[in-house]
Amino acid sequence: MRVHRLHGRRRSVIDSRFAGRGGRYAQGVETISFARGIPAPECLPVEELADCARAAVERDGRTILSYGSSAGYAPLRDWIAERHGTEPERVLLSNGSLQGFVFLAQRLAPARRVLVEQPTYDRPLKILREAGADIVPLPMDDEGLQPEALEQALSSGSKPAFLYTIPTFQNPSGRTLSLERRRRIVELAERHDLLVLEDDPYGLVRFEGTPQLSLLDLDDGDRVVYASSFSKTVAPGVRVGYFILPTALRAELEATSTSTYITPGLIGEAAVYEFIRSGRFETNLERVRQLLGARRDAMLESLDAAFGGTSATWSRPEGGYFVWLDVPGADTVELLGRSTEAGVSFVAGADFGGAPSTARLAYSFVSPDEIREGVPKLAALLPAAAAH
Repeated sequence: MRVHRLHGRRRSVIDSRFAGRGGRYAQGVETISFARGIPAPECLPVEELADCARAAVERDGRTILSYGSSAGYAPLRDWIAERHGTEPERVLLSNGSLQGFVFLAQRLAPARRVLVEQPTYDRPLKILREAGADIVPLPMDDEGLQPEALEQALSSGSKPAFLYTIPTFQNPSGRTLSLERRRRIVELAERHDLLVLEDDPYGLVRFEGTPQLSLLDLDDGDRVVYASSFSKTVAPGVRVGYFILPTALRAELEATSTSTYITPGLIGEAAVYEFIRSGRFETNLERVRQLLGARRDAMLESLDAAFGGTSATWSRPEGGYFVWLDVPGADTVELLGRSTEAGVSFVAGADFGGAPSTARLAYSFVSPDEIREGVPKLAALLPAAAAH
């Protein structure tokens, strides 16, 4: 089975029939994909967004069909600022949150240390490498980033450009940073004058449990930059991400956005604002939670059935898109080729800086039935399952 790398992760080489659910075909083999960390098609509010895009053009077409502020569509910036209890001057919209991350990394990271969780989202790792950053991984456990490791990293070496963290339903691990640790990390940031980039695309996709205060909520100063997007709560295709930044840094990144694309995608931003203004956002969010919650439940139930009583362990997220599987003794890079041939794909944990025995399983795109079919197939190829 041939594989190739795309944005740092191993992917099956697929034929022209790749068009179905979950990456259903790879090399002529029907495949259940736990690799695709994107919303299931039924999560996308197609008709509602079509209505909103039309209404936005009719209501404010002369603004959104022309060049506008490189900071983004003003009514949406106002809504975001109100939701987060801040000022619109601190809000910058971008064409997806990764675009904003590129701007931030290019400005702050070259030839400097950047602290990241281990494991962490692979695309920021790639962006940081391309920016010339010295990436310093910090260990995690079931409660998220370990503050002791952060404190040690801050007490030695040059001052970091920033800490990059996904504290809620982390990609790839699904873990959530505890409130006690959130407070501790904000305290350390204040003591060491550390900039913290809090990436929070999944926080609203919660199925159970109590929502945590964000690092931004806990920050009394300007040390936390907050990033999110509407990719997981509305649709990734609208390409609307946003940042809440200190005013001076926001102005710097706005200047970068102006020189890069003059104006972000105002039609997408205005459609999202109309989606919110018309009362559809919260209703859609609840629908997404129900659809993905059923998938999370199917994944955990299937893992319990397939790996219970073995040495394998896995995260139990209260929301988000991912479960982090660790099978001691397994080589998941080697396993990927065999599992894809058997009809199941995933992303090896090594792509995120994880141990060779780890894997990210995304439950967001595949159906509950596909999950119940795919997990036993995967388990049958692993040594821990053989001991079950």
